[in-house]
Amino acid sequence: MSSNSHIAKHTQLLKAAAYDMGFQYVGISKARFLHEEADQLEAWLNKGFHGEMGYMTNHFDKRLDPRKLVDGAKSVVSLLYNYQTEKKQTDPTAPKISKYAYGQDYHHVIKSKLKQLLQNLEAKIGAINGRCFVDSAPVMERQWAALSGTGWLGKHGLLINKNAGSYFFLAELIIDLALEADGPVKDHCGTCTKCIDACPTDAIVGNGIVDGSKCISYFTIELKSELPQEMKGKFDNWMFGCDVCQEVCPWNRFSKSHQEAAFEPHPELLEMTKEDWQEITQDVFSKVFKKSAVKRTKYAGLKRNISFLKL
Repeated sequence: MSSNSHIAKHTQLLKAAAYDMGFQYVGISKARFLHEEADQLEAWLNKGFHGEMGYMTNHFDKRLDPRKLVDGAKSVVSLLYNYQTEKKQTDPTAPKISKYAYGQDYHHVIKSKLKQLLQNLEAKIGAINGRCFVDSAPVMERQWAALSGTGWLGKHGLLINKNAGSYFFLAELIIDLALEADGPVKDHCGTCTKCIDACPTDAIVGNGIVDGSKCISYFTIELKSELPQEMKGKFDNWMFGCDVCQEVCPWNRFSKSHQEAAFEPHPELLEMTKEDWQEITQDVFSKVFKKSAVKRTKYAGLKRNISFLKL
């Protein structure tokens, strides 16, 4: 079998195995240094758009070159896993939580699927040197996902898929296996500015450029110090994360509900009233968010966020 037919076969095997694991979209890029993205990242950091996320300035070269993360890396495999749900919090006045955090922590759920995918692949074609990433290392996941054709980067900086919107977790396999690369797809945002117009804190400052230090998700999750008083009343009732730019995006009319049991919300989560949230105890927090990404902000952080809202 020729080298090219080996590559084609391995590509087909990987994609079929990924779809079997429940990933909705898979795209492949050749592992290389991201020159254009390097300039964009440097400009973004120089403007201080990372706020107090100091880790964004670390590992600059690794962030831009996957071969520095995995020796001999040949391919970056970008995978999308749906988390969209029609389920909502029942009290419209209750402080809001981003949909992605309704269920179990996606880092753990998807990481285990990626590891299984790698094992399944190795069982069919032999040893592979590679690593699995789920928002867990210096990988420019949205940029790689766009380069691999799984979608394009919208004005809000998130990946949009023409057939399914943007409610996806992104994950990557960086491996030393040569695969057929996919190409990027056309940007279909056109002249639409709904996400820019709707952002409660004016965090979207340009086409695809977000001032992270103004984003509600940054304030409610990443910022460990006091919330700035000038943002009082601008959080649109979000206590953990924010979905506004996705809620207004026309492409999300094509999104469909996920089929992942692990992402189903804790039975009590959606039923909690405004008063329940205001009076939440450490015990309730620990029970409702036992396996949730909300644990990142900790009980004290969530209490801080709730008390900051104009309820």
